[in-house]
Formats: sequence, C-alpha cells, structure tokens
Amino acid sequence: MPFGWEPRARDFPRRNRLVAGLGLGLVVVEAATRSGSLISARLAGELGRLVFAVPGSPLDPRAAGTNGLLKDGATMVTETQDVLEAIAPLVGRPPSPATPLEEPPDMATTTPPGEDERAMGSRHWVRSPRRSTR
Repeated sequence: MPFGWEPRARDFPRRNRLVAGLGLGLVVVEAATRSGSLISARLAGELGRLVFAVPGSPLDPRAAGTNGLLKDGATMVTETQDVLEAIAPLVGRPPSPATPLEEPPDMATTTPPGEDERAMGSRHWVRSPRRSTR
C-alpha cells in the first residue's frame, strides 16, 4: 500500500499480516476482546514469532485482550528488558544489561538561588504578553 493510501477495512488483514511477520516478535500493549491487535498477535504466533503482552487491570475492558493473551501463553512484558531477554537467543547474542538510571539531585541539600539568579531566571522563562499588531 503506497503512502497516502486511504485506509479501508478490507486492507487491515493484509496490513496485520505484514506487521506480524516483520519482526522477531510482536508486543501488544492494549487490546479489547475484539481488537485488530489480537488478529496481529494470532498471525505472529502462526508465523513462529514471539508474542508479548503488557498486563492490565482485570477491571479495564481495554486490557481484556492482553490479559487473555497472557492466559494463552504470551510472554509478559513490564519493561524493555523483558523483550530484549526473550529475543536475545534469536539474534545470537546475550542481552545487554539494563542501563542503570542516575539518581536525581537531592534538592533538599541545594542552596536556594540568590536574588540575582532569580531575576535572571525570570527574564529567560517568563513570556511577555503578546502585543497587538493593530
């Protein structure tokens, strides 16, 4: 389907098949019980791709599809590392370790800005009202 192609319902199965077959796996983040994402997940499984799902609240109907995938054997994903570890054997290398995040500075130990710094900051961050061009 070329760029600019008007989406049509009859094209969705073909598109879903392409999406399902392009990668090593397919991650479904949110899906209701009747969802095109579930069609893509089914096709991915039939094509031998890994199927991942992000769990959701059992009270949320938008999560019923992903929770159903998990019941049916999809790999649960709660962070990026879950996907990387699952596909690592398929690409022939060990997963890279998760990069630790830096701790934010402790603002309680930071001295407050002086009057000069406050004045300079206000000039940079406060927008002046727009002037009328009339």
